[in-house]
Amino acid sequence: RGDTKAKATAMARALLVLCALASLGCAAAFMPTALPTGIARAQNTNALSSLEMMRHGKRLARLGLPADQRKALLRSLTTELIRHGRITTTLKRAKALRDPVDHMITLAKDGSLHARRQALAYVFDKELVHALFEQAPERYAERNGGYTRVVRTMPRQGDNSPMGIIELV
Repeated sequence: RGDTKAKATAMARALLVLCALASLGCAAAFMPTALPTGIARAQNTNALSSLEMMRHGKRLARLGLPADQRKALLRSLTTELIRHGRITTTLKRAKALRDPVDHMITLAKDGSLHARRQALAYVFDKELVHALFEQAPERYAERNGGYTRVVRTMPRQGDNSPMGIIELV
């Protein structure tokens, strides 16, 4: 009978020690310094590491596409705008298209071999680049930028997304 009593007291002591250690372990997260008992505190992870940060001040319109698809879309829209002079697309795409088209016309106004090669690397149609380099210097001689115009139109019927027409001035 004494043996059972000894076992019960030993179990009670062990349980008491475990509860004390568990409470110290939980409290360690709130203590500013290390515990004096030698129990290591859990590593404090950076709370911002799991969050997606906001894009403050980022100028590039991502258009909901990965970088390679966005670049291909802008290249094809630039080619078609230079070819036809006016295209209808979503308003966000039209506003994103202004910069590359203005850059291609600026390259055409420069007219150097390096500028021609840069335009050939971006625009898909070689003959279109040659025609642009022939016509752009006299057409846009008095203009220093702002070669395109974006006009809002009615929203698209299927999904009500804002539409616009981008055209060369």
